[in-house]
Amino acid sequence: MARGAEEICNRKAFHRYFILERLSAGVVLLGTEVKAIRDGKVHIEEAFVRIGRDSRPWLHGAHIEAYSHGTDANHLPTRPRQLLLHKREIVRLRVAAEKEGQTVVLLRLHLQHGLVKAELGLCKGKQLHDKRESLRRKTVEREMERAIAQRRKRG
Repeated sequence: MARGAEEICNRKAFHRYFILERLSAGVVLLGTEVKAIRDGKVHIEEAFVRIGRDSRPWLHGAHIEAYSHGTDANHLPTRPRQLLLHKREIVRLRVAAEKEGQTVVLLRLHLQHGLVKAELGLCKGKQLHDKRESLRRKTVEREMERAIAQRRKRG
């Protein structure tokens, strides 16, 4: 996400998982973390959500680089970050995540009215043949779009 961009997307999640359900959550961040996110210094490919013993959802695996103009009080890049969700959403995620093969993954981070929001996905892992089928489908769609674009150019 370059300066001024609106979101950071986890493309690998769409390749690795079937997205069963999506929901939006707030993220508890420090000031230097927000500044680093606005500069695009964040990696969310390995980010996932775990519900703690205190019944609070925590974001693990997100790497927000130290802010370049920060002091010695800069944040730790890989610390767990608390997510803000309604209680009924937390309960629904906990129940669904306990089912076999389902997990909660961070799909994207985006700015909304100056606040950093996380889009979470309740996901089920894809098998290798599912991944191949998805790639085949995308390739066919891309070729169809190219053919349509070329016909428009000619005619």
